[in-house]
Amino acid sequence: MRLYIAEKPSVGRELAKCLTGPIARRDGYLVTKDGVVTWLFGHILRQAEPEEYDPKYKRWRADDLPIIPEHWKLFVAKDCEKQFAIVKSLIEKADEIVHGGDPDREGQLLVDEVLDYLGNKKPVRRILLNALDEKSIKKANASLRDNRDFFNLKQSALARARADWLIGMNLSRAYTLAARRAGHERLVLPIGRVKTPTLSLVVRREREIENFKPVTYYLIRGTFQHANGSFEAQWKPQDTMAGLDSENRLVDKKIADEKLAFFEAMPHDAVISSYQKVKKQEPQPLPFSLSTLQVLAGKRFGYAPQLVLDTAQKLYEKKLTTYPRSDCEYLPTNQLSDAATILSHLAKAGDAQIAAWVPAANPRQKSRAWNDKKISAHHAIIPTTVQADVTKMTQEERNLYHLIARGYLAQFYPVHTYDQTKVEVCYKEETFTASGRTERDLGWKVMYQSQKKKQETDEGDDREDKDEKEENAKTLPAMKKKDDVAWKRGRMLEKMTKPPTRFTASTLLAGMKEIHKYVKNPEAKKQLKDVYGIGTEATRATIIDDLIRRKFMKAEGKKKYLVPTPAAYLLVDALPDELTYPDSTAIWEDKLHSMSEGGESLADFLQGQIAFTRKLCAKAGDVHMEVKGENVCPRCHQGVLTKRKGKNGVFWGCSNYPKCRMTCNDKEGKPDLEDAKARLARRPRRAAPAAVSATAMAWQSRQADAPAASRSYSGAEPYDDIAALNALFSPDDYAARMEADEKSYAAQQQKTSSWQSWADKPKYSASPMEHMEKDVASSSFLCPRCREGHLRSIHGKNGVFWGCSNYPRCTATFDDDHGKPLLK
Repeated sequence: MRLYIAEKPSVGRELAKCLTGPIARRDGYLVTKDGVVTWLFGHILRQAEPEEYDPKYKRWRADDLPIIPEHWKLFVAKDCEKQFAIVKSLIEKADEIVHGGDPDREGQLLVDEVLDYLGNKKPVRRILLNALDEKSIKKANASLRDNRDFFNLKQSALARARADWLIGMNLSRAYTLAARRAGHERLVLPIGRVKTPTLSLVVRREREIENFKPVTYYLIRGTFQHANGSFEAQWKPQDTMAGLDSENRLVDKKIADEKLAFFEAMPHDAVISSYQKVKKQEPQPLPFSLSTLQVLAGKRFGYAPQLVLDTAQKLYEKKLTTYPRSDCEYLPTNQLSDAATILSHLAKAGDAQIAAWVPAANPRQKSRAWNDKKISAHHAIIPTTVQADVTKMTQEERNLYHLIARGYLAQFYPVHTYDQTKVEVCYKEETFTASGRTERDLGWKVMYQSQKKKQETDEGDDREDKDEKEENAKTLPAMKKKDDVAWKRGRMLEKMTKPPTRFTASTLLAGMKEIHKYVKNPEAKKQLKDVYGIGTEATRATIIDDLIRRKFMKAEGKKKYLVPTPAAYLLVDALPDELTYPDSTAIWEDKLHSMSEGGESLADFLQGQIAFTRKLCAKAGDVHMEVKGENVCPRCHQGVLTKRKGKNGVFWGCSNYPKCRMTCNDKEGKPDLEDAKARLARRPRRAAPAAVSATAMAWQSRQADAPAASRSYSGAEPYDDIAALNALFSPDDYAARMEADEKSYAAQQQKTSSWQSWADKPKYSASPMEHMEKDVASSSFLCPRCREGHLRSIHGKNGVFWGCSNYPRCTATFDDDHGKPLLK
């Protein structure tokens, strides 16, 4: 039995229709004479959560980071258990399996991971479904390939999934914990390998706009008279003259006025110092990948990227266009044989503009788009051989189908040819330049210039480039080098620099695709120019939507400009450059692409990701964030005092624990900050920050009474011993550690061994005393350190010792000496 496994039910149904009937419907699969067709629901297996590797990871603690799975685990998604069982039983019965995932990286992985999970050893072949019309499916089924040919594609997808898990799970925890230490209790900071640098683009663009200072500059243009007619040229200042800024713009109005007056003065003789006329060709624009379709539809119709993807998916499922999640802009040469049929159907699709353009298309013409070397698992988005009727489409479907059809039609039009002319005029030892173009053959541009306004939108014209485009498009009179010309008149234009434009969802998506423009390292910028960007065609729109849904940015105004929220600033400001700039992510994407072609190993890639994760988790421990809350810690100023409930009552502790161990009493539901500040003021500079051993306290007491020359101590002083402090306190989870300590204090009292001298005495270690048990209700021994509390006997797990009743504000401890504290 041959078993086809499709990525989703809709693909499975279309695939079954193209096999030999009749079709028998079963629960979760279809039976035909050519084989059985079943399906998945996308990723039917999910990656394990951290707590599924070890229950201790359910509680977020910085000490547990980074979490690095030794063996990666997958689990069947809860809502897919029934279908998984059906697929499993069919695989057991099959003799041969046909992998029917979408023809991309993720499509390869989601079927392969099921086969690997079940330990399949049966032969597997691959069907590449770039379109769902009958002709395309039958052609694909007739040319099945060995699934082992796509092993590298699977490895690339696996590397991407595991890298995203390492970065997302670890760094999200690390920086969320850092935020909570700064008092942001309810804030969760989602860190993503692609998501975070994408958000950073928006934050940096907003800051560029906020800090932008407009600059006024001046242009001088002169009109010159030639024997064959007049033309206008622009003055090009020499870069050594005064009044220019770093961009060679003239910003001094006085100098501009003087220069214009100089040009207006006699004599007016000038000469053509340079004249170049070059015939140029502009090839047809390539057909669409998903990203280029999303960008153009966003500019032309204001469509969000996710809407474009959803609409393209509907056209694909209606068999009217090819696979939408394509990152390729080229076509296989075997598709050229369908051109006549597709063009014929476009003429009858009901789109009047498309129908008017079809007669001039030559189906035998072969543009640069037809290139087998540029094709991997899928090709550009084009119309299929199925007859479309745009009158039955939604407005969004009609608009997208129009763009896709026009992009396909352009491949069968001639190239656009024109003459580009550049002229330089020498006048009073200064240079004026002019350029122009003369159209020879509009070619494919006839479809893009039918509506001038829309053409400008399609080409992405903005106010900054408009004058320059008009200048280049001017027609110049016939002339040659060394021709005489004369100055007629001049004019000055006052311009002002403009801030960068905010991103929209479409332009942000374009930025993700052309990420080399935004990298920080100039060497990396060159290296990444040909990289495929960050994210994938299918995930970029989802990432942008997720950032909006999580309220890290919002769309404002008619044009839906993206504006970051305060949470976005907090996140980006707290993170190191390695996460906020796209350099690393873009290089990883390049490596993933290289891996899909066999140029990188999964193990090496993941080792790099693990090292990166360790480095960034370490940096999270020292991050400084804006403190949020009423009661800012008066000691460290990096945390806030939060209410804690100890065994001896309510107290307040710093959220930046264990770096800061500030505590204070509760006073009518609020921290007693005045008392805390007073204690800080009285505290000696080298006072112990935490509990110290009774032995060390006894040594301190004896040394205070001894002559200076005789003072000595064989061990390390306890005051700066951070290792000892960490042994007494958990670095991250105050409440959990206190609970553990309470259990330890309940242990039975150990008998004190007899000892003859101080050297023989065991070195007892006092645990934190928040949960201490009282032997006596009161004591006559005043604490010699704080002089506020009284010493009382404590039954610790290592024996009896004495501690201050003013704990945790005072952490003094003393050994027991026959029922009394050993003070000396």
